[in-house]
Amino acid sequence: MPALRKIIHVDMDAFYASVEQRDDPALRGRPVVVAWKGARSVVCAASYEARVFGIRSAMPALRAERLCPDAVFVPPDFARYKAVSRQVREIFLRHTDLVEPLSLDEAYLDVTVHKGGMTVATEIAAIVRAQIREETQLTASAGIAPNKFLAKIASDWRKPDGQFVVPPHRVEQFLTPLPVKRVPGVGKVMEGKLAELGIVTVGDLRALPLEVLETRFGSFGASLYRRARGIDERPVEPDQPVQSISSEDTFAEDLPLDALDAAIVELATKTWQATRRTERVGHTVVLKLKTAQFRIITRSFTPESPPDTLEELRDIALALRARVDLPDDTRYRLVGVGLGGFREREPVRQPGLFDHLDEA
Repeated sequence: MPALRKIIHVDMDAFYASVEQRDDPALRGRPVVVAWKGARSVVCAASYEARVFGIRSAMPALRAERLCPDAVFVPPDFARYKAVSRQVREIFLRHTDLVEPLSLDEAYLDVTVHKGGMTVATEIAAIVRAQIREETQLTASAGIAPNKFLAKIASDWRKPDGQFVVPPHRVEQFLTPLPVKRVPGVGKVMEGKLAELGIVTVGDLRALPLEVLETRFGSFGASLYRRARGIDERPVEPDQPVQSISSEDTFAEDLPLDALDAAIVELATKTWQATRRTERVGHTVVLKLKTAQFRIITRSFTPESPPDTLEELRDIALALRARVDLPDDTRYRLVGVGLGGFREREPVRQPGLFDHLDEA
């Protein structure tokens, strides 16, 4: 076993909505939904007052409006959110250089060796959260654990504005009663398959031998085996540039190619929303399909300029279906939409004093 690490997962509370409420006192205490209004718009974030009504990120804005007619819709301002995210990142770096951002509003910190010589991770987390509150007037929650998997689960435990620690000697006690859906990668479909085996909790999952899990689920079965025991050896990797972002969905029943439109549109929306959390730009649109026989195929297209709207990403993804050359009676169990080929955003060139002379 590797040496025990001290990992903190910091997650800003309702980040986009909290920034809006901080900057506009009239929004405080009200159900705020960060989204453009419109038939195709989705929710970027919802304040805790809005979440009471069942509003969640990635939900269609029209549905959010039906759930809470009194909600205040605020168009997102990603430049402002990124500026606050950089401010929070600077606070993290005071404590450790091992900071792995996951998005604008969350990151892993490895504080095994603290810059200031502190040795108690819970105290470090408390100081980080206090500095965020003092310098940004926003709150953050934190999970403290021996690895990334456990720290991420723990950060949800006392939201908002709280922290929770999973010490090494309590890992099994912490994991055993959790619903198996809390394990990364266990979505609704996998949750249903595990339920068929009588697996409802992580404790149930731990009772299955590795051979059984690998036989049923392949390499993912081995991952389930490790996670059920709280094993996660991934290090915190600072400054890892985004290479690709994608969203996938596995259907309850296999579908023909011409029945995938709605799923492709929904997944393109989720992927586009995820790209708004990075400053890099994706250039290649990817459509992924898995047949009923588990054959995986992908089709991709790189336009002359990167997609700069959700509509463009969606239309390219839909058009890629025409490049799928399998028989018409082929059925598909999974579809995914992704963006790859991420690069740094090119700076906008300001017009020069003598640019007009080129036209002469």
